[in-house]
Amino acid sequence: MNSRARRLVRSLLLIPALACAAPVLAQANRIDPQNLYHYWILLNTKVNTDLPNTGLNLTKPGCAAVTYTIGSDGVPMHVQLAKLEPKSDLGQTAVTAVKNFRYGPSLTNKIGQPIATYYIVPFNSPDDPAAKQQLIDTCKLPGYGS
Repeated sequence: MNSRARRLVRSLLLIPALACAAPVLAQANRIDPQNLYHYWILLNTKVNTDLPNTGLNLTKPGCAAVTYTIGSDGVPMHVQLAKLEPKSDLGQTAVTAVKNFRYGPSLTNKIGQPIATYYIVPFNSPDDPAAKQQLIDTCKLPGYGS
């Protein structure tokens, strides 16, 4: 086989390999919320959301874990409720709050690399810091690296 034919065969073999790898390369890194500041900084000082007037467990302490990806423009996308403790009608409230977040890239993320993360929204949390932390711990999600 001559060198021209070898190059053609290599090119033909490389194309399917790159096509398979492209979705993996395009996925955002999954980052724990505590380490998000290395990539993105939350710019909002407050967000508005609507609370239901009536519903299940609206006055009980609870939390919601909301997953999302921060796009290269700093806007959350693919926002989804991942966990809600205890079962209540406050899940959509948490999703709406996270959809209203806006981020700016950190100094180490000048290219605006998209990052997948999650945010824990506490509801009616206790004043005691230890009890509040225990409540938040029930909504932590596994699988998010540093």
